[in-house]
Amino acid sequence: MTDPLPVQRIKLAPDYEISRVIRGGWQLAAGHGAVRSDDPVADMVAFADAGITTFDCADIYTGVEETIGSFREHYGRLRGADALARIKVHTKFVPDLDILPRITKANVETVIDQSLRRLKLDRLDLVQFHWWDYDAPLWLETAGWLNELRLAGKIHKVSATNFDTDHMLAIIGSGVPLTSMQVQYSLLDVRPEKRMVEAATANDVALFCYGTVAGGFLGDGWLGKPEPAAFENRSLIKYKLIIDDLGGWDFFQSLLRTLRMVADRHHVDIATIASAAMLPRKAVAAVIVGARNSTHLASNLAISSVKLTERDLADIAAVLSHASELEGDVYTLERDRHGRHGSIMKYNLNKGAA
Repeated sequence: MTDPLPVQRIKLAPDYEISRVIRGGWQLAAGHGAVRSDDPVADMVAFADAGITTFDCADIYTGVEETIGSFREHYGRLRGADALARIKVHTKFVPDLDILPRITKANVETVIDQSLRRLKLDRLDLVQFHWWDYDAPLWLETAGWLNELRLAGKIHKVSATNFDTDHMLAIIGSGVPLTSMQVQYSLLDVRPEKRMVEAATANDVALFCYGTVAGGFLGDGWLGKPEPAAFENRSLIKYKLIIDDLGGWDFFQSLLRTLRMVADRHHVDIATIASAAMLPRKAVAAVIVGARNSTHLASNLAISSVKLTERDLADIAAVLSHASELEGDVYTLERDRHGRHGSIMKYNLNKGAA
């Protein structure tokens, strides 16, 4: 692998700049599997020093906000105030399913205050709002309460995650200035291209892509391997269901073979190509990469350096042209709590924190 160029950066607003590769935090959460790092704070320092200065977490990622808070404190001492100012932390507000029918502004503020304490911040950089069930009618009021907390100085940027296009537009129409929308968007899942991309572009909403390597499936480790029957975590189950819906394991292996061919041309790995393919897409501001430690830092850095050619894109598109279309808008499949995709979710991870 050749030395990567500096990590691309992007301004989401005149006063808000991030790295276009975001370090994800879900794999650090307790319960996700073995955390393969003796020192997660040191790993974060390595990412930040290398140019990946934006970190993604959530109130429901057990222990992750606290770890990032410790990292910020350490990084400020280690590198100084100017370097610390480049660090951006994107957390989430994910109220439990059980509380949605009776949620209040006080509930919202309690969780926001908890994130402030954990992250050791006076103001949260960016909060991404998630809502489990549209039939619970207070989602729009809750978005408004988050905006009131922004106006009160507790939140810098209000954003959202996993809302479909209609509900995103309703939030914007209510006067809440959404900065971004975090969505599952990858070579395997192009549901945002149905409507979300155009709506986001028209309303200056930046898209953050998660799932670009499908929980690790879009990687060299799965090339030529038999179809799995058991899984280490829910993330792999989630993306295997997407693979099944698209066309199954044989189709997926043909995609991996093509991605390996493209990766060979650029002297990188399959995962790097899968993420790099999303950065040039319309409305996409950044991709989120999961990392339990700094082992994959070099390949993560290469994401914003790889420039896919017309030949590369045509080869990938040729394989994907044989895929079946996923149903619905963004997160529609996952919202059916009794369906294959929704039944694997955990809906009450705040455990009464709200």
